[in-house]
Parts: sequence; C-alpha cells; structure tokens
Amino acid sequence: MTEGALLNDRYKLEEKLGSGGMADVYRAHDVVLDRKVAIKVLRKDYSDNDNFQNQFRLEARSAANLSHPNIVTVHDFGFADGLLYIVMELIPGKDLKQLIRERGRFSVEQGIPLMIQACAGVGYAHRAGLAHCDIKPHNMLVSKDMRLKVTDFGIARALASVKPGERSDIVWGSPLYFAPEQALGEPPTPASDVYSLGVVMYELLCGTPPFTATTADELARLHISARPLSISEYVPDIPPALEEIVMKVLSKEPSARYRTADQLGRVLQKFGTLPPLPKPEPEQQVSSPPVITVRQDIAERLSPPSQPRPAVQPEAVPTQNYQSQYPYQAQPEPAVSYQTEDTSIENIDWVSVGLGLLAVIAVGGLFPFWLMVYLSYFPPGR
Repeated sequence: MTEGALLNDRYKLEEKLGSGGMADVYRAHDVVLDRKVAIKVLRKDYSDNDNFQNQFRLEARSAANLSHPNIVTVHDFGFADGLLYIVMELIPGKDLKQLIRERGRFSVEQGIPLMIQACAGVGYAHRAGLAHCDIKPHNMLVSKDMRLKVTDFGIARALASVKPGERSDIVWGSPLYFAPEQALGEPPTPASDVYSLGVVMYELLCGTPPFTATTADELARLHISARPLSISEYVPDIPPALEEIVMKVLSKEPSARYRTADQLGRVLQKFGTLPPLPKPEPEQQVSSPPVITVRQDIAERLSPPSQPRPAVQPEAVPTQNYQSQYPYQAQPEPAVSYQTEDTSIENIDWVSVGLGLLAVIAVGGLFPFWLMVYLSYFPPGR
C-alpha cells in the first residue's frame, strides 16, 4: 500500500504516520464525508489468515460501539487489495511513548491526569465487556491540549485467533507491558489491562519501564517473578501513597490488583487534583526568653513576704543532670510580665494604708488617757 492509493473508492492515503510490527498507519481523506481520518492497514501475513479476518471483523464491530471521550472512535473497517484496514478518527498530536522519549519523565502533577484519562477510557471498555489486551504508551494518543485517547481496542484479541503454530510475541500484547498471566500464555482479562496501565504509569513517572531486557523471553520471566525497583529510587519526592498504589497495580497475582481500570482511576483522582505538598520548613531552635528588668521596690512588694525567693547562683544549676534525664530540648517556662513603671492608684497597697491609719488612730486615742493620769497626780496650781 502506497501514498496516493484509494481504498474501496473512498479513502485516499495521503501520508504515512508510522509503522509497527503488524500495521502501517496513514493519514487519509474520506472523499465521501470529506473529512480527515487515520487508517491502519494490517500487514499481508495477518490479512491472509482466515481466522484472523473473521475475528478482526468481530473485534472491529465491538470497538466501533465504544463511544467515549478518551477512546479513539472507529469509523469503518474493510478489506481492499488483499489487506485488512480499519478507519479511525485522526488525532493531531503524538503518542505517549514519543512524549516520554522527549521529556524523560513526567511530574506527578503532569502525569497522573493523563493516567486518569487512560483509566477512564479503558474502564469504559471494561464496563462494556471488552478488554484491550495490548495497553502500552504507543496506543495512547495525546493531543496538544493534553487530551489522551486510547486506540487499538480489540486488535490484540483478534491476533489471538491466529493458529498456535503461527503466534508471535505480539499476540498477547507487547512484552514490555504485558501482565504475568499474559506472559504465561493465559487469556488477558481486565486485571491484565490494569497491570499494563501500572507499567505505563511507572514509565511515565520514572522515564523507564519497570523491566527491560534484550529478549521477549527474558522480559516474560521478569514480569512473572521479578520485583521492580522502587519508584522513589528515581523520584525521591514521590508521595509514598502513590508509590504504594503503583506497586499494588504491579502485583503478580491478578486478585491483588484493582479489578478494573475504573477502580484505579478513582484511586488516582486525588493525586491528579491536589496541589503538591509544601516542603517542610527547617526546624528552628527555641530562643531564650527576653530578660526583664524590674524595679527593686515593686519586685519586693509583689513577692509574698512569707515565702521569699532565694537567689539562685548560676553555678549551682545542675545542667548536666537535666540533659541526661531529658534527651530532648526542654521548652522554657513563660516569663512573668510586670508593668515596671506604672505607679497609678490601682497599684496602691490599700491594706497597708488602712493598717497605718488604724495605728495612728490608736496612738491618738491613748494621748488623752495619759494626760488625765498625769493631771491626777500633778494637778495644776500646786
């Protein structure tokens, strides 16, 4: 199939957008509806297989019934010049794998909203009874406004209809992203899609997939038995709760993961909407309380006379004992606040004034008595 070809007198191929292990993708023009579309033309070795053709048509019909903002819409499918093809909406932008290669990795604030969109699209398909079976960043198209759409629903399931002697690695998904049960040759399930979403999320946040190897067999062994390196080794500031979620999704047993993509998406919601936590401020040392100078006469008047405070010499304070008994830094007691210069009438000691007046009255009352006694012994005129 070459550029400029006309498929079934309707779709004119304009430009090749990419090539994969099983198909070539073209931008094309639908001359009937006068719109731009994307067409995936499968390679001849797949198109010639009768079992695959029948299964492909079934899966294409199922995919065409999926209508969701995060799923690439399937418009049509057919057979022309001995090749199967599928017609989809054209998404201007790049696939997620290209973006990861360009950026290295995404921050939590940038990456988690994309994963939530992927979970929404895949979860919708799960509710419709359809598993994707080949979740990978190559099948996630991202537009310029960061709208993510999942594509290629059902193609991997159609490839599973190929006779056992003709199967290749792509039948059960891409080795970098397939689940342990897929590596063992078991049919994929929604839990398998959840595992693949976890691999994509790991790569999105770390810039590298959890497992890499030179052969598909080695990758299969790693998915089955190896534990991925902790995400915090790549991203030290990742929220611990988010790391636990990713590790849960990458569990070897399907029952230990989230059952559907919808469940994973709901769990990720809070990480996609909350702002990043502020970094903790460095701990400040407790400063000593300010020194307060008190007038001597006021201090003596305010202190109870029956319980005078003895002056403590600095050298007598057992500082070493306090440090040994209390390993933490003790908080200072709050200092007493005095109004040092206020001599208003509210601060007069009225009890002392009253006692003084009583003393004066008492002394003044005894003076006539002593005068009468004196005159009785020494009368005037004698």
